[in-house]
Formats: sequence, structure tokens, C-alpha cells
Amino acid sequence: MSGPDALSNILGKVRLDGAVYFDGEFTAPFGIDIPHACGYAPYLVPGSNHVVSYHLFLEGECDLQLEGLERVRIKPGDLVLMPHGHAHKIWNGSPAAWHDASGSLQRHVSGELRTLRTGAAGEVTRVVCGYLACDHRAAETFLAALPPLVVVNVRGDDAGRWIESSIRRLVEEAASGRAGSSALLSRMAEALFVESLRRWIDSLPETQTGWLAGMRDPVVARTLALIHGNPARPWCVDELARQAGASRSVLAERFSKLVGDTPLAYLANLRMRTAARMLEDTRKTVVEIAADVGYESEAAFNRAFKRQFGEPPARFRRAQAAEPAQQG
Repeated sequence: MSGPDALSNILGKVRLDGAVYFDGEFTAPFGIDIPHACGYAPYLVPGSNHVVSYHLFLEGECDLQLEGLERVRIKPGDLVLMPHGHAHKIWNGSPAAWHDASGSLQRHVSGELRTLRTGAAGEVTRVVCGYLACDHRAAETFLAALPPLVVVNVRGDDAGRWIESSIRRLVEEAASGRAGSSALLSRMAEALFVESLRRWIDSLPETQTGWLAGMRDPVVARTLALIHGNPARPWCVDELARQAGASRSVLAERFSKLVGDTPLAYLANLRMRTAARMLEDTRKTVVEIAADVGYESEAAFNRAFKRQFGEPPARFRRAQAAEPAQQG
């Protein structure tokens, strides 16, 4: 199985929803102060608490900086993804004042604003801003592997041109108000996010580690696909190696080097994350969940869960159920 197939296997369990798009037209000198995306997650999808934000820059150059990171010079065709929705600044020149985008974003989500304009009368920077909501389980599993900032340039090949033209089309669709627009925006935005992620994976340096980097290694990618495809199966390293087409030693070496963990430790962690999600999102009993994630013994499951989360599964479920009431 190739890297993209393994990636599809993993991404198939992640759901991004509630896409919003709008135009930005800024003229130098300008400065935009964009708050952390979690502040407007409820405006996208009620009950969501995590937002992936991204910008496609169509025209003009500018600087972009996330708090705590070095600034990045942005060029036309750059697609900038912030998987964790970090607050950031966009500017060109030396603005006399900074525009606080929090009010504009809320107005856009409510349908009052279609294009954000600010700045003076200098060079024009045009950008499409997109936002995708998801639940915290997706954030804790898949998105946690991504850095705060991802920059890829989408110009120069057919796939990149498809991304750019599709995002332009989504802006038109967002403004149309036609029936089904919301569902179309969510599904297409999800596809665009995945395609952008694939391009970023291809650009990673050889020294990069993490399971996303492992997508480029056929043995590691195949192993990840096997684990994610059937995490309840009683896998052993010998069986994983056989199905991945490698020796046990080669699998162990490549997997640990790229993913930063052994195959079985990675499997155990995945099972616990899956169990935590099921405890929160389903009414299945602890015994049923234990079986679903590959434990024949409830006692063994309870011990493993407590090691990872610091409390047994039943207490974890009660605590998670109490959180909404406490927040309300």
C-alpha cells in the first residue's frame, strides 16, 4: 500500500466540518491582527471547540507571524495552514494602526460581511480565508501531529492549480446562499485540506520525524495503514512486518526512527485514544468498548486506560459528561 493510501486510511476517521470562506483585500501599509480561532468555533458549528484556519494568497506579498515563531514572507500562490488555529498577524509595510479581525470574522460568519477591506492606498494583497471546525478528538489524534504553521505554494503544477481554482470557487459558493452550499463547502474543504497536507508531506526534509513523515516510507506507511485499519486485531511485530513486506528488524528500525515509537506502543496509544472517544461519544459499556479496541479482559483494559489517562474509564466518562454542564 502506498503512502497516500495509508494516509486515506487514517484520515477516514477524521471529520472536519463547518467550512467558511471569505475574501480579504488589503492595501499597504496594512496590519491585520487575527485572534485564536477557538474563539469563534461555536459560530461555525455548535458544540465544536477546534478550528483549522488557512489562507490562500492570490496577489501581493506580505509578512505573516504566529506568536512565538519567526515571521514568514508570503508570496502569491502560498497556502498557509494553521492546524491549531493559532492567533497570528498579517502585514505589509509599517501600519499606523492594526485592524482587529475578531469582529469582522464574527460578522462574516453571521452573513453580514463578504469581503474584508483595510489598509491605505499602496500595493494590494488579496487573500482567501478559510476555516474548518472539528471536535477535540480529531484535534488530539490527527491534528496533534501537525506543526503550528504549514506553508505550501500551490502554483506551478496541475494539482496546485486545482487547489487554487477550487478555493476561488468555494468563495463564490459561500456567497451564493444556494441550497446545499453548507454541505458542499464542508466536503470540498475537507478534500482541499487533505490535498494540501499531501503536498506538505512530499516537501518534508529527510530528517523530519513523526507519523506523517512515515507516510513516505512504504514499510512504515503500510504498517500504519494496517494498525489504523484494524486496531482491535491482536497484532504482533512479526505479523505486521510480514504484511508490510519487511523483516522484523527493518520494521522496528524504520518505524521507531520515523514515528518515534515502536509499532506496538503506537498501537496501544491509538487504542486508548479510540476508547476515550467512544467513552465520550457513545453509550457502549466499558466491557463493550474494551472488546472493540482489542482487549479480551476488562481488567486489563482498565489498567491500560488508567496508565494513560490517570483514572479508570468509568470515572473518565463521568468527568467528560460533567464538563458541558460546568462550562454552561
